[in-house]
Amino acid sequence: MDYSKLKVPNHVAIIVDGNGRWATEKGMSRSEGHNEGFLNVKRLSAYIFSKNIKYLSAYLFSTENFKRSQGEVSFLMNLLVGKLKEILEFCHEEKIKAIFSGRKDNLSDKVIKAMKKIEEETSIYKDRVFNICFNYGGHAEIIDATKKIVEDVENGKLDINKLDEDTFSKYLYQDLPPVDLMIRTSGEQRLSNFMLWQNSYAEFYFPKTYFPDFDEKEFDKAILEYTKRDRRFGGIDYENKNN
Repeated sequence: MDYSKLKVPNHVAIIVDGNGRWATEKGMSRSEGHNEGFLNVKRLSAYIFSKNIKYLSAYLFSTENFKRSQGEVSFLMNLLVGKLKEILEFCHEEKIKAIFSGRKDNLSDKVIKAMKKIEEETSIYKDRVFNICFNYGGHAEIIDATKKIVEDVENGKLDINKLDEDTFSKYLYQDLPPVDLMIRTSGEQRLSNFMLWQNSYAEFYFPKTYFPDFDEKEFDKAILEYTKRDRRFGGIDYENKNN
């Protein structure tokens, strides 16, 4: 597909959904579905960045996911630990800066140390940013940002009268431009507490395809739909601001 004729978003966010159901329908375990979903994250992110999209945020594990069965949560934690080296190698190969958004609660020291290593080693790359949302929640992010703001106000580092939207954004887990296109696979049509602040003016796209089957052609369909949209920002032209 010729992307030069399409409207290409600056920041794409994806809620990775449907891995378990994909596996169940194929007579496989949910764990196998999560593993296949991870493999697709690598394939798809490489394709997305090749289309001159500068920012990609992927919702891999939410704070609410800890309510799932202990076996499934343990598998997801171990999957992440096992794949962190792969993520680092992938980012070096593709020259992508990787960052992690989310609370460190419930994560082992080993995972936290590996995340920090990935962020430090890939910080040399500036053109493309992969925001990995793990143990993430939009409500938690806004609460944590508010706590940091209160602390800076009390310490004299911030004048509360000068607090505006741009300043607030810098207190979020990551200082990223607003999301332009938010995709949730599997047919579910809700945000599920994902990047609530950043998705304020995003265009939403809800394909019925489960994430393991959401390939390059499916992503092209999303961009075609995005190109057709007449984006309205309530007086704020985010596209020109961040491009």
